[in-house]
Amino acid sequence: MSVLFGFIGVGNMGGALAKAAAKSTKDIWVTDYCVEKAERIRDLVDVEISYNAEIAQNAKYIILGVKPQMMAEVLGGIKDVLKKRKDSFVLVTMAAGLSIDTIRSYAGGDYKVIRIMPNIPVEVGEGEILYVKSGNTTYEELGRFLDNMKYAGELTPINEDLMNAGCSLSGCGPAFVYMFIRALAQGGIDCGLNEETALKLAAQTVKGGAKLLSESPLTPDVLIKNVCSPGGSTIEGVKSLEEDKMEESVRKALAAAYKRNIELGKSNG
Repeated sequence: MSVLFGFIGVGNMGGALAKAAAKSTKDIWVTDYCVEKAERIRDLVDVEISYNAEIAQNAKYIILGVKPQMMAEVLGGIKDVLKKRKDSFVLVTMAAGLSIDTIRSYAGGDYKVIRIMPNIPVEVGEGEILYVKSGNTTYEELGRFLDNMKYAGELTPINEDLMNAGCSLSGCGPAFVYMFIRALAQGGIDCGLNEETALKLAAQTVKGGAKLLSESPLTPDVLIKNVCSPGGSTIEGVKSLEEDKMEESVRKALAAAYKRNIELGKSNG
């Protein structure tokens, strides 16, 4: 008995990836310490509920959707099962701050590992997934994994020494974006819009602005200039944001997230 994907942990991120993978394959087992989470994924897509040891024994890709603080315990609980396997398998980790070497040390062997860092928009197929493989993971194994994750969003290779930086931007960034959207909508409410209309306009404005930036050869500076007419309303708002050091605040937020990612690696490594 074997299965392509075995998800150990299907919370927000693990569950979103399981749903994305289910658009490419039905060969999926899931488990979670909270049974209701596994049942929720099963009810949404066609997957089988399993348990840690069974997934560790049979899955080609063992996807570890657990928090960094829980990784040592989870891998420690299945290391004896992994040691007995004679076939090829790949551990897939999405735990912030934990290196490939750390995952191997927890698992008790020089196993094949793919380290990924997805963000929450994978829930709607517009995510960003950073990835790096261990040296003994073949490109065929990496390619098969990526092909089955294509419905999650963009897949971007990154050097492992830059994973913490990338995670701080794309992994933590959605929360910062939602804060901006919330503030933008509240500003609209302050000007007289109702909450529903303000939130809709704010979300679509950010969505459209991001799409234009991603598809245009123009830089953010040029696009800002294109929106701002001399003496117009936009330039007045931009001046206010500059006076309040908005960009500096965002950079400080990213730096704080980056520092914490490094701390997570040290405290759990």
